Amino acid sequence: MAKKTRVLLVGETWFVLRMHIKGFDMVPLGGYEDFGVYFVDALKQFDDIEIVHMPNHIALTSFPRTKEELGAFDVLILSDCGKNTLQLYPELFSVPMGPDRLEVIKSFVSDGGGFIMAGGWNSFQGIRNIPGYHDTVIEEILPVEIRSCDDRVEKPQGIVPQIVKADHPIFDGVPAPWPMFLGYNRVKAKSKGEVLAKVGNDPFIAVWEFDKGRTMAFTSDLSKHWGTALVEWEAYGKFWRNCARWLSKSV
Repeated sequence: MAKKTRVLLVGETWFVLRMHIKGFDMVPLGGYEDFGVYFVDALKQFDDIEIVHMPNHIALTSFPRTKEELGAFDVLILSDCGKNTLQLYPELFSVPMGPDRLEVIKSFVSDGGGFIMAGGWNSFQGIRNIPGYHDTVIEEILPVEIRSCDDRVEKPQGIVPQIVKADHPIFDGVPAPWPMFLGYNRVKAKSKGEVLAKVGNDPFIAVWEFDKGRTMAFTSDLSKHWGTALVEWEAYGKFWRNCARWLSKSV
């Protein structure tokens, strides 16, 4: 039996606090949302993929602290997971707090691991610069430069990415046309980065090799809301399986 490609998806979850104001009375309501379920369910259908999902609040405490721990996986995906979740620890007043887990990711890639940053409000530089990956080692390992400002491009009318290198393995068996997206993070391709898809002059999908590993920037949501139509697309699972296998050098 062929070796499975082990994928770790980090992010795509949040807690919700709502306040219902009913005249004089206020009723607080709690909740929890997991948008990673679309991705996980899509990849579970493939026998050669093993998918593990780590929610944001779990990553804060349990994301691997060494490259050996992270090396249990072939591909790491960060999606709507800001740098503070990975650089900081609940023990804020411990000295030291712990290893810089962004540096752990860089070491993982340098040793041959695959890495994807998927877009969203809490990816790349993101909403109000809060995710904050500009000028970090994550920017160093990606095939794109991350802007120093809020990089979201909202497209409520919808946009369809243009595939510019359809013969790349990640598009194998993936039909056209692609679905519509509602936005993306604006980045700039590095000179040695390979742009596979774009929106106007902006990279939409870019890849390259970093040391012994491979990395990808996918600048829109892999889930809702920018990717609402993506998760309903017939080739959704097939495309991400292709990406995981290419990044792990299984193909």
